[in-house]
Amino acid sequence: MTDHHIILPEGSIEKQTTTLNLGPTHPATHGVFQNIMELDGERVVSTEQTVGYIHRAFEKIAERRPLYQITTLTDRLNYCSSLINNMGWHLTCEKLLGVETPKRVDYLRVIIMELSRISDHLICNSIVGVDAGAFTGFLYVMQYRELIYEIYEEVCGSRLTTNIGRIGGFERNFTNTAFTKLEKFLKEYPVALGELESLLTRNRIFMERTIGGGAISAERALNYGFTGPNLRATGVDYDVRVHSPYSSYEDFEFDIPVGKTGDNYDRFLVRNQEMWQSMRIIKQAYEKIQAFKGTEAEVFHADVPEYYLPKKEDVYTKMEALIWHFKIIMGEVDMPKGEVYKSVEGGNGELGFYLISDGGRAPFRLHFRRPCFIYYQAYPELIKGAMLSDAILTMSSLNLIAGELDA
Repeated sequence: MTDHHIILPEGSIEKQTTTLNLGPTHPATHGVFQNIMELDGERVVSTEQTVGYIHRAFEKIAERRPLYQITTLTDRLNYCSSLINNMGWHLTCEKLLGVETPKRVDYLRVIIMELSRISDHLICNSIVGVDAGAFTGFLYVMQYRELIYEIYEEVCGSRLTTNIGRIGGFERNFTNTAFTKLEKFLKEYPVALGELESLLTRNRIFMERTIGGGAISAERALNYGFTGPNLRATGVDYDVRVHSPYSSYEDFEFDIPVGKTGDNYDRFLVRNQEMWQSMRIIKQAYEKIQAFKGTEAEVFHADVPEYYLPKKEDVYTKMEALIWHFKIIMGEVDMPKGEVYKSVEGGNGELGFYLISDGGRAPFRLHFRRPCFIYYQAYPELIKGAMLSDAILTMSSLNLIAGELDA
């Protein structure tokens, strides 16, 4: 921490400011964000952010891997909703390869992605409560994140970095246990979410800490490139699921919650409402899946032998399956030449993958559009003139996830 004396015109009172490092070791900055702040007392005069503490060169690593091995890299972007990252990557590959997925696969993907969105928003909003001084809500709703993780675990064996799904669908079918766990979550979580809202939404302390803090106009948000809940909180109803539907989202009825002021409070409200809408979508998808039960249409992947591992028993008994298994594992399948961009509505906003193929076995160029990287550029503007304690709240309200910020 350093003190500075500002030289003012003759006759003026000398003013002193302080330079403070907020992060990267501060708990609220995840150990990887650095903000060099100039403070006048406890009020932020200016700040300069630094990224790079968690840089892992994912895009360059991916340019040396076959398509199906890149899924595990996408896990580590926004790890609060890694399943949406996985699905976004599979959809990008399928766009390049011209793969059409069965409806049941689309609906299963929708369930997984909306569960992931709920998990993401649940963490964000409960931590906003913590930063405003309310720890109880965070501890309470984490129990319901565990219910979501149990569903993931039943489907793919993993909880946080899931590597879920495959190009063309899923590695395995959903079990009856997975659906039972899903029913349990859909029954119990609405009660908990209602209680979280009762705890915070009209809480006088919470409202005074969040209303007006970290506000941004719709015009400024669009200029920065905001998407997702942070943009919708300003009143702009842009949602990739509606404006560029994927995975049969056009088959579902749901609303797009929007705010007015783009402040910390509106971002909190928008995420809360999106969780209600996600549960509404999941229920519709679950009902649609029931129509496939016991029929030949109860498939969980498309017919893409070049990228989908055959059954183990077939590998042991059929030459063709053994050949495909070897070619896929050894990365010996060439992809078509092409240039594609595919985006999905991630937990934080528009998550996009820009892929260029020269016909080889790995991408020629690959770029991830990470929404958090864009939000962080606006951070100095959002907290200028605010109190230092509000700077922490604003950071949480933007839902800045370290892994997605700096790929």
